[in-house]
Amino acid sequence: MSRIGKLPIAIEKGVDVSISPDNVVTVKAGKNTEVINVKPVLTVKIEDGNLSLTRNNDETQTRAYHGLYRTLIHNAIVGVTKGWSKELELNGVGYRSAVKGKVLELNLGYSHPINFDIPAGIEVKVEKNTKVTVSGSSRELVGQVAAKIRGYRPPEPYLGKGVKYSDEVIKRKAGKSAGK
Repeated sequence: MSRIGKLPIAIEKGVDVSISPDNVVTVKAGKNTEVINVKPVLTVKIEDGNLSLTRNNDETQTRAYHGLYRTLIHNAIVGVTKGWSKELELNGVGYRSAVKGKVLELNLGYSHPINFDIPAGIEVKVEKNTKVTVSGSSRELVGQVAAKIRGYRPPEPYLGKGVKYSDEVIKRKAGKSAGK
């Protein structure tokens, strides 16, 4: 049995979980809705306020799906109740950001500003022009948007300039003069 997959998922109050006959799990709370298409080799059941997954066979791929879909459903439940967020920091002279409607405008040392269209279901906040917070109910989408923003100017190891996660540690390198 999968150590992660066998754990039951507690369904919090105010969260509506429904399972369709074709193994589509829908999680709703307030305005947020997450949909997970579960593979047919797994069975999803709701018992006593807990959601559990069981697998139909013991193949290697099915065992992998068991833990994966349990985690995806748990992330959806946490996402619609508390939400997920990632914080980014802009380090560099003249590096700044601003939200204008549904567009995040980034000045990252290039000759032109970068306009990033904010996808639906994602909220972006800017504090002090250099701290960007990406939040939403889908953990996958929050991480993807944060990685895309970081990808415009990843942090470099010599001066530490660039866009980095707030909890990221950049390994600094010594410059040319360090070898003398």
